[in-house]
Amino acid sequence: MKEEIKSFEDLECFKQCKALRQKVSKLLKTFPTAEQYRLTDQLLRCSRSITNNIAEGYGRFHFKENAQFCRHARGSLFELLDHIQIAFEESYIDKNELKVLESETNNCIKILIGFIKYLTSQTTQK
Repeated sequence: MKEEIKSFEDLECFKQCKALRQKVSKLLKTFPTAEQYRLTDQLLRCSRSITNNIAEGYGRFHFKENAQFCRHARGSLFELLDHIQIAFEESYIDKNELKVLESETNNCIKILIGFIKYLTSQTTQK
């Protein structure tokens, strides 16, 4: 039996992206204060943008608009991948943390792409 979706918080893509956002937020507390208004801020902003866009798209009540906001969220996930790579290059995270974050981010991308495909298919059905 499928779970009924009553809110954006019930969406699997939102749940997974929220967990990633929380992990990133916790990790940022270990970054040097010199990065507070640079890399730390960028990581925080793009990780929040992911769930913000999923929520805003859900609130639009139109499949095409919802899909567009989810595409913005997908873009923020790719931005997050780049910032994670920078954090590794600057030695703020180790190789293991890099691999885990990349894996979780790529998983979120896959789930979100699936949701975008679903939304897109709904626009073509009558």
